[in-house]
Amino acid sequence: MAIARRYAASISALYVYPPLFMPVPGLPPPGERVSDVELQRVRTRTASMFESADAGDLEVDVLVDVGQPAPHIIDRAASLPADLIVMGTHGASGFEHLVLGSVTEKVLRQARCPVLTVPPRAQATSTLPFKRLLCAVDFSDSSLRGLELASSLATESGAALTVLHVVEWPWQEPPPPPLYDLPPEQASALAEFRRYLERSATERLKGLLPEAARERCRTVLRVAHGKSYVEILRAAADEHADLILMGVHGRNAADLMLFGSTTSQVVRRATCPVMTLRR
Repeated sequence: MAIARRYAASISALYVYPPLFMPVPGLPPPGERVSDVELQRVRTRTASMFESADAGDLEVDVLVDVGQPAPHIIDRAASLPADLIVMGTHGASGFEHLVLGSVTEKVLRQARCPVLTVPPRAQATSTLPFKRLLCAVDFSDSSLRGLELASSLATESGAALTVLHVVEWPWQEPPPPPLYDLPPEQASALAEFRRYLERSATERLKGLLPEAARERCRTVLRVAHGKSYVEILRAAADEHADLILMGVHGRNAADLMLFGSTTSQVVRRATCPVMTLRR
């Protein structure tokens, strides 16, 4: 509602009623096996969430679909077409997350528009504009799209923008050896290589920042070493970020099932809203 009010946008409030049974050949589709009374109940309950004083004069269209949530959310967003999907996250974990993933992650990986996820423990307020933005950049096309949007939002509202690049090393567990534990020549070479990577990344980030963002908002370029999602969450905490922006990568099913991804880890663990964009 806060976003719609700021940008004079309308809201399509979608509830997807999951079918009790999987489709069976020869039987009516799931939508025909949900009673009109039940559909009206969820439609009324969804509409009631926008009847508070905060809703004001916002235009809200309540939609109720029956089926698997992720495909319906993606299809509805494409047909509207939506400029932004806003979803809450449930923090699924363990076996359920490993095997099935989550509705949110399926949506953010397939949606054509940006997706804003809001965690249950979000510390952000319901007011806009966001004043402290963190944009994670790995120089992929999707992350550069995220930087363009982050720069636009920061320029529009005069927000502080931190642009973060994380250098991942091959060692994560156990922790990397301290430089003083290495032979002097190796320690010196490794320290110089780290400085080279930091300088190179910083210069590259400088070249990507639009001039308007450099002139109209406070920008901080930050290069960290470590596991990407850990450093993104650390930077968000350090900067008291109101919003994290990042690109979504396509990865094969085996990688996602076994290891997850930086995006999914950030979305599941963040304490502020996260906006994701595909290429």
